[in-house]
Amino acid sequence: METAAKLARLKADLALLPGALVCFSGGVDSSFLLAVAAEALPGRTRALIAVSASMPEEEAAAALALADALGVPTEVVESQELEDPRYVANRGDRCYWCKSELFRLARERAEGAPVLDGTNLDDLADHRPGHQAAKEAGVKSPLLEAGLGKAEIRQLSRERGLPTADKPSAPCLASRLPPGTEVTVERLARVARAERAVRALGFRSFRVRFHESVARLEIDEAESGRLSDPALRLALAREVKAAGFTFVAVDLEPLRSGRLNVLLRA
Repeated sequence: METAAKLARLKADLALLPGALVCFSGGVDSSFLLAVAAEALPGRTRALIAVSASMPEEEAAAALALADALGVPTEVVESQELEDPRYVANRGDRCYWCKSELFRLARERAEGAPVLDGTNLDDLADHRPGHQAAKEAGVKSPLLEAGLGKAEIRQLSRERGLPTADKPSAPCLASRLPPGTEVTVERLARVARAERAVRALGFRSFRVRFHESVARLEIDEAESGRLSDPALRLALAREVKAAGFTFVAVDLEPLRSGRLNVLLRA
């Protein structure tokens, strides 16, 4: 099916709903969904932003600003996944418990409207226990149902002038911790501070993976050439160590979202 036909189906599906509460993170997918929902359901679309230590403050602020620019009423709520020992244990099903908490909060605030999330077709190719949580909670995934993948969503976002069209993927900070490493506020804060420092040095697409005293940097191949600058490498090491790490390593393989999921298959 052509992208235009998928978009037409998405709009038609949304228009049939009595209203919508969009679980909104400010990422590429949920931003596009919120924009189209606001068009298809004018005055009947709301957004919910769930914040916790796993979401950088700047991400939450950007999401709120975008929802405001789209004219969508938005509620910001504190999620409590870090109070759940099953989430904290990080045994491979962390996303399931996180999404279960998110969808609980959303259902409590939906006022009878369907709850929507930004899952897209490409998400099915990776380990996504959160999708199971969505099914169990009766959450709808309109982008997936329309057959839209990430590249199409980015292109359609560009056509709408959305500022997220070329935004690098930004999964929650807990995804930087290997399975089996407990999720704590202190560890999330260290990762957040390190990534803020790397971003301040001009990198856009990267991850700081947490390995206790070691921070392992995965950097997008398009940006890895910058590491040939000795002064920049020293600055990276200095700033990341300042976030509470003893050693800083750069992965010889380029950034790949979900890299740590390989440990679940080991």
